Amino acid sequence: MTTNSEKVALVTGSATGIGLACAQAFAKAGYITVLTDIDDPKEQARELVSAGYKALSRRCDVSDTRAVEETVDWVAATLGRLDAALNNAGIQTPQRPMAEITDDEFDRTVAVDLKGVWNCMRYEIRQMLRQGGGTIVNTSSQGGVTGFPGQAAYIACKHAVIGLTRTAALDYASRNIRINAICPGVIRTPMAEELMRRNPLLEKELVRDIPAGRLGSPEEIANAVLWLSSPQASFIDGHALLVDGGFSIH
Repeated sequence: MTTNSEKVALVTGSATGIGLACAQAFAKAGYITVLTDIDDPKEQARELVSAGYKALSRRCDVSDTRAVEETVDWVAATLGRLDAALNNAGIQTPQRPMAEITDDEFDRTVAVDLKGVWNCMRYEIRQMLRQGGGTIVNTSSQGGVTGFPGQAAYIACKHAVIGLTRTAALDYASRNIRINAICPGVIRTPMAEELMRRNPLLEKELVRDIPAGRLGSPEEIANAVLWLSSPQASFIDGHALLVDGGFSIH
């Protein structure tokens, strides 16, 4: 259980990339941080503990409703509360034109990138209602406000995450639960690296369209997520925060 001054954060999809950077940021900010992923990120949590921070880990497939319920219940039972959640777990659709995406690919993308957020929010909100409040950040994308060729299923889910965020924010604003979305631009993560590996010209093309002239870092997204989850953002609710080096306004 936590002390009165300790806060608890839950980060899904925290084995690598943006999720790991955000989990590290929460831990360094003094949160007891629970890292979850499709495979238990126990090594990542152990590294944080070895560095003097407080962290736990657990396996959770966010597309599995029962697994999400059990995970949030476990956090509440183990630590007594849930103050901040980042629903970050996601997968990328194979890059090809919309009509060539298979039913299985579409269904799997929706199951993780949209239903996964839905599942997490339902149980996080229920816990936050019991304790009197909390903050939630959902990972959308710059693609949640724009388009990207060859990524129809992924982009559709990221648009939907913003709609889900805004509506849930309205539902619970009066109950002291703030719900926002983060919209990363092109960030140098393993997922982005894989896309660029398949298309060697992609990085050059992407940087050409980013006014900042570079890709972002996971740590830059973590800074924004931590701020949205903090008292400094106390009057920000239902917002989709673009962190994309100016790409979406270029």
